Order: sequence, then C-alpha cells, then structure tokens
Amino acid sequence: MATNPDRASYFPAIEKRYGQPMSYWFEVMAEIKDQKYPEQMAYLQENHGFSRAHANALVLYSRGNTTSRRFNTVDEYLAGEDATAAKTVRAILKTITKAYPKAEVVIAWNKPMVKYDGRYVFGVTALKGHILIAPFDAEILQSLRPRLEGYVVNKKTVRVPLDWKVDKDLILDMVAPQID
Repeated sequence: MATNPDRASYFPAIEKRYGQPMSYWFEVMAEIKDQKYPEQMAYLQENHGFSRAHANALVLYSRGNTTSRRFNTVDEYLAGEDATAAKTVRAILKTITKAYPKAEVVIAWNKPMVKYDGRYVFGVTALKGHILIAPFDAEILQSLRPRLEGYVVNKKTVRVPLDWKVDKDLILDMVAPQID
C-alpha cells in the first residue's frame, strides 16, 4: 500500500510515467466505464503499459473509490462484522495485548494487525464464514503444525471458526517467537 492512502497521490507519477495529463486518463476511463474491473485493469496494462499499482489507482479512483483506507480503528473494522466474529477477534487481540502490554493494535492493509517494537507480528481477518489468524513469520506455522491438526492451515494463515473459543496458548505461541 502507498504510504499515502489517497489514490490521487499516484496521479503525478502516472502523468510523468505515461506522458499524459490526468484529464486524458479520465477520458480513457470514461470510454471504458462499462467494463468490469479486471477488463479495465487489463486495458490500461496492455494498451498503455500501466503498472498494476498505477492501473489499480486509476481504475478504483474512476469508480469512486478515492482512498485505499477504509478503516481507522478496530471498532470501525468490526462494525460491519457478525457480532460473534467481532467478539472472537477482540478476544484474540486482547490475548496478545494482555500478555504484551507494549504491543500495539493497528489497522494495516485494512485489517487489524499487531505491531511490537515497530514490527508487525500478527494479523487477523474476519471473513464471511471464518476468521483467519496469522503470525507474520510463516515459519512459525510450520513449527506449530502438530498443534494445528483440525484447523485449515494455509501457507501463512490458520482458519478458525467465527465462534472459536480462543486458544490463548496457541495465539501466544504464534506471537512470542517474534517478540522474545
């Protein structure tokens, strides 16, 4: 994500790199406004040599999404979530911040993340039918593999139910190697 979440912050670079003012690019977008997002992205990339980041900024801005930031707080993030999922996410985050009072819960990539000493150490995402939890060091999941039997384990995440009875020891064992 760009350090400035405003999609318009890409415009000077787009003008410089592709040699046309933004008014030109807005006209291009008006011509393809009825196409779907992937088609608009492909059009800019294939016909104008846009990078993925620049194409994404222009397409989403043209569709009315002017910022990549949607949530500023965990409460904002959880406001649209199922009450059970919200309770579970809060319990997961509380487990970490209680054990590590210097840990900071922030929003990054529009998801709740835990930072410690300026580094991301854990992330959590509420989805429609489950919650994903993830230490930022994927090797930690490999070391915990025997304890993760019964869970769906992806390359970097573990899927838990929305109503998960938080396994505090497991959560802390995901975080501790990155802090201690």
